[in-house]
Amino acid sequence: MAQVLEFKLPDLGEGLTEAEIVRWLVEVGDVVAIDQPVVEVETAKAMVEVPCPYGGVVTARFGEEGTELPVGAPLLTVAVGAPEGLETPGPVTPGPSGARNGSAPSGPSSPSSSSGSSATESSGGSGNVLVGYGTGAPAARRRRIRPDRLDRTPTRSGALTVEAAVPEAPVSEAPVSGAPGVTVPAASSTAAPVSVAPVSEGPVPVVSPLVRRLARQHDIELRRLTGSGPDGLILRADVDRAIRQAEEAEAAKTRTARAAAAPTGASPAAASPAASAAPAAERIPLRGVRGAVADKLSRSRTEIPDATCWVDADATELMAVRAAMNAATGPSAGPKVSVLALLARICTAALARFPELNSTVDTEAREIVRLPGVHLGFAAQTERGLVVPVVRDAHTRNAESIGAEIARLTELARTGKLSPAQLTGGTFTLNNYGVFGVDGSTPIINHPEAAMLGVGRIMPKPWVHQGELAVRQVVQLSLTFDHRVCDGGTAGGFLRYVADCVEQPAVLLRTL
Repeated sequence: MAQVLEFKLPDLGEGLTEAEIVRWLVEVGDVVAIDQPVVEVETAKAMVEVPCPYGGVVTARFGEEGTELPVGAPLLTVAVGAPEGLETPGPVTPGPSGARNGSAPSGPSSPSSSSGSSATESSGGSGNVLVGYGTGAPAARRRRIRPDRLDRTPTRSGALTVEAAVPEAPVSEAPVSGAPGVTVPAASSTAAPVSVAPVSEGPVPVVSPLVRRLARQHDIELRRLTGSGPDGLILRADVDRAIRQAEEAEAAKTRTARAAAAPTGASPAAASPAASAAPAAERIPLRGVRGAVADKLSRSRTEIPDATCWVDADATELMAVRAAMNAATGPSAGPKVSVLALLARICTAALARFPELNSTVDTEAREIVRLPGVHLGFAAQTERGLVVPVVRDAHTRNAESIGAEIARLTELARTGKLSPAQLTGGTFTLNNYGVFGVDGSTPIINHPEAAMLGVGRIMPKPWVHQGELAVRQVVQLSLTFDHRVCDGGTAGGFLRYVADCVEQPAVLLRTL
């Protein structure tokens, strides 16, 4: 006997309370296997594929692409055991709860009893909430049950066909009359069985979540657009063009309406003041990554009494050392080392000397917690917004290892595939805002950390070197720190050590 189970949006961890549906991976009528990804959602941390812990036929989906759902809200319903039930003898009779029950012949050797039992046993969910965890069974081939097969009368041979109903409201589990031990969701008092929704025209050819968000904000129907990218891919330029056309059409409609409403012979000066009113301001919801960044930065400014100090440093020697590393050949050759990787290695050495800055404040216990290891975050700007991937155990890595990990995490950030675990747990952050062509900044601490090092652009400037004026590669370094964990002397000592390593990389040899 088929058992209709409701799959709710699981807790994706890291304190996330909601997620936005980016793309459905299954349609109503599809057959899914246990732990098969069914929907791609975007949280404040990352984009995640959510697997379904049940195997069976999808009977309903809740929410369209772009809908934001709270944790615990229904995602879809699955008729567990439906494929097996298609061959089970027995007529179908309506039950008192509005669902359908199959009345099987009595007796211990009843075929329907054994089939229903095996269906129930094979439908156990894995409890899996993220891809890659839990059940390791390979996903079955994706099959589709035609909607006309989901609502048929019994055949001459008595084969039972499951009728899939799309509930109009969230459902709750209730026992089925006449089938002890088997439960199905009981429909609400206003719900009634309806036919399965027709299969959509297919996925919208859009890759970038930014393009989807832009279209939603301006009420642009992506299915009506013809993409100018490869294989019809819809690009941001296509959406921008559609927005302009919609605005022009709206403006023309407004002009026509005003002309029709204006009295005959009226002068332009006598027009209503409303006719010359300024357009309404655009309102953009603070949600997703933008909302998470806003909440975290506001909390940092509210809770942390921060202070900033900065210094200019001559980075000429550091750039020469990097050039020599990357030009090496033979046995000493290796992967290219970035400036960010060298600065990250300098930070780990500085934190070993000044561990006060690798800490956090427990406000409830009124204690400073000094952390044993350095998990180094670095700011990365992506299409989804600002994210801070974390290099785990950076204090145990050399510059080459840190550089390789930064490159890997940056690529995941660019494609939107960072997991929540890769975006949390940092103890110190390195912010290279020099890539934006600016010299200095007063960065906001990444709560609940205690400090952040900012790095400006490296550019030729006049500099007094060995008593003479020369053109040198100069960089501005700024340190924002939590004044609760240390005083200015400690922060100044940290920043001075970093600047010394930038100006004389040989200083690092003491700690290598």
